Amino acid sequence: MACDRIGNLLLTKFACNGARDTSIHIPATIVFWLLKHLPVNQDPNLPQPPGLPRIDQYDWEDPSVVRAYTVNCKQFHDAIRMTFAMEQGPDLTVLLNRSNVELMRQMMNAYSKDLIDLEVQ
Repeated sequence: MACDRIGNLLLTKFACNGARDTSIHIPATIVFWLLKHLPVNQDPNLPQPPGLPRIDQYDWEDPSVVRAYTVNCKQFHDAIRMTFAMEQGPDLTVLLNRSNVELMRQMMNAYSKDLIDLEVQ
């Protein structure tokens, strides 16, 4: 993940099994919603996920990277399925195991200080 300079969105790159990496822009409103709803790890023995995909300047400039409009999550015992409705093109569905969910939650939490929460009242 990487935050834009304005504090409006995160560029998120998912490493896919058996496919090339895929990137999306996640607006700050979705990030803050996910932070409120993603479960916090309670397992002290949770293994660390494998290496992260690298984000380069090209990823920010790539016209094929689209913005998520909404997200729908379904929690399973050992994973969370996230379906992102995209502003353009087909929806993106990712299945994250518990290690990747915790990593995503921690990264979003770290970047939340750089993002603007427009829904704070």
